[in-house]
Amino acid sequence: MTVATALVSGNDPLPQLAEAAVGQALDKLKAAGASHANSVLLYLTQDFARLIPSTLLAASRTASCTQVAGTVAAGVFTEDGWVLDRPAAAAMVFGDSLSLGPGRPGAAPLLSLASASTLPPEWATPGSQRFGALHLDALASEPGPVWQQGRPTTDHRLSLAIAGSQASIALSCGLRLLTEPAPVVEVRGHDLHTLGQQTALDSLLRALPLEQRERRQLHHVTAVVAEPGHALGRPEDTHCRLLPVIDTSPEGVVTLADKLVPGQSLAWAVRQPLAAEQEMRDTLEALGKEQPRPSLGLMFSCIGRGPYFYGGEDRDLLVFTERFPGMPLLGLYGSGQIAPSNSGRLLHNSVVTALFSEI
Repeated sequence: MTVATALVSGNDPLPQLAEAAVGQALDKLKAAGASHANSVLLYLTQDFARLIPSTLLAASRTASCTQVAGTVAAGVFTEDGWVLDRPAAAAMVFGDSLSLGPGRPGAAPLLSLASASTLPPEWATPGSQRFGALHLDALASEPGPVWQQGRPTTDHRLSLAIAGSQASIALSCGLRLLTEPAPVVEVRGHDLHTLGQQTALDSLLRALPLEQRERRQLHHVTAVVAEPGHALGRPEDTHCRLLPVIDTSPEGVVTLADKLVPGQSLAWAVRQPLAAEQEMRDTLEALGKEQPRPSLGLMFSCIGRGPYFYGGEDRDLLVFTERFPGMPLLGLYGSGQIAPSNSGRLLHNSVVTALFSEI
């Protein structure tokens, strides 16, 4: 074993939680034959936002290495469970041939973490081979902390490669298409007025299942839009944009998370637990065929996709541990997900999963 994880939670955000998480993972690593740790990927819940320097110092001392990287998140998890709504630290310790290091853009998929307000524009440009997460700023007045080399970064973001490995990455949107694509006819900025021959709102409400129509559960509804020159296919396709519904108006307008232009093709899709779980199962099955002997996994889930979505349990995590029993996994719940795409892709309410095999 060249990597191990641990998850520790408590009532208060003390540096000792990170120290314990790193220590437990290091003990597992050494028990498997590794002599020392050379890198640590450490995720902390947002409760630690004001205690980052002392917490990173404790983690670095425990691991006896300076390459401690990570970020804060709404929640964290490993293959052994998840924690939300209380202080927690989740650590993945690397030894022997695997390590965290600088990566060259375009050379390999890069683990990319940032605060929502510090996202570099180039991370969402064509050809960007990045995977990772964004998180809401922990403090309203400043970006949330991100760290590398055992200290917070000044630009609140990081890009890293896992040296000594090769990666396969997959996306689970958890969406079921409700309609056939229709042309965008009238749109003003983010406000969609007319879709096909109907108002945008009429088109949406007629497509929704009765229960969601009555309750107006629009936070589970997404517009799937084809990029220019492409036919609209599955929501997971790299040429599709996924735009959450932000609001509706009595005048029939639907406000989306990004701008559209007339002539684009748009279909409505909905996220439902049973369908999302099955899609995650299918996604991991296909990913396992690409990486038949993975050494570790990294998962980036949305705060709206984990236990809050599945009624108190993270079915995506359960599906992962069923498909890859005992494999070290480190994950976080963020406000946005980053997935590789020909057009650059930022997502919401999705799960990005990366498997790594030693070279």
